Amino acid sequence: MDISLFDYELPERLIAKYPVNPRHSAKLMVLDRKNNTITHSTFWHIDEFLEEGDLLVFNDTKVLPARLLGKKKGIEHSSVEILLLRHLENEKWEALVGGKNIKPGLTISISDDFEVTIESQIEKSKFLVLLKAKNQTQIDAINKYGKIPIPPYLERDEEPIDREFYQTVFAKKEFSVAAPTASLHFSEELLEKLKKKVNIDFITLHVSYGTFKPVTVKNIEEHKVDEEYIEVREALIKNIQKTKEMGKKVIAVGTTVTRALETAVDRPYFGFTDLYIKPGFKFKVLDGLITNFHLPKSSLLILVSAFCEMKNPNGREFILKAYKEAIKNEYRFYSYGDGMLIL
Repeated sequence: MDISLFDYELPERLIAKYPVNPRHSAKLMVLDRKNNTITHSTFWHIDEFLEEGDLLVFNDTKVLPARLLGKKKGIEHSSVEILLLRHLENEKWEALVGGKNIKPGLTISISDDFEVTIESQIEKSKFLVLLKAKNQTQIDAINKYGKIPIPPYLERDEEPIDREFYQTVFAKKEFSVAAPTASLHFSEELLEKLKKKVNIDFITLHVSYGTFKPVTVKNIEEHKVDEEYIEVREALIKNIQKTKEMGKKVIAVGTTVTRALETAVDRPYFGFTDLYIKPGFKFKVLDGLITNFHLPKSSLLILVSAFCEMKNPNGREFILKAYKEAIKNEYRFYSYGDGMLIL
């Protein structure tokens, strides 16, 4: 399929630069794939579209303030920016490093008690680096000196509001460089309300910077997604099986949960996944999906289209029709934007 089939025009004003408060006041578009209908609501009322006994699965990963700003050790006016991509072992990380003459052996000073040394080059601006923190753990140092790597399309620097709102209320397992954005709409009050009607469980998927990677090939079949670490526990697998036996729905909150569940299917899974979901994919677990409005020509929009096609032969057209209606109704797009529930 040609990538142009997943394109649409979005007015700049509809890119959400800041979150709404409270979280659950965001708009919610509800899509019924089978009946081809679109309903408008808000996240606070999402329970009205769910059945008692349905299972909502969230991603409990936590965004790390993985953007580090420093200088080459002993050299003034030598700014270097580091984006930690993945923790490998002990002090070793994979990172993007921006600056002039970045070479193995270079030490970058983040502060008096925190340094980063370039160990080797992987490709272009991607390196293996060693983090050295004095009198503190490396995670404590990252949390102290790092900045939240908010999405590039926000076109602004991190602000105090991002520390709270570019993080889910239940985040607990650090190592993501981007938030599982569908979950950002769920306040503690909304979760308590939902628990009276549905069941809630969690996977872990540490979101990589590849979530912002555009599809640059003409044929979507040739695109590759970056691998990401996931944990799908045995208790959740049993919960899914029980939900299915009761004839209830398993609903993924976000594309990260979708990829994790469809990787694991019916067994516990701890490891990496590079699952790329595109039209023609046979979903084995999901009955519903909660997701934000995604960038044109993105692998996430392709995934959502594939899910719609499961019950609707014109799934891609239905999604693009929904996006057009969202634009008409002034929905907010992308990470801090509104969302949809697809049933």
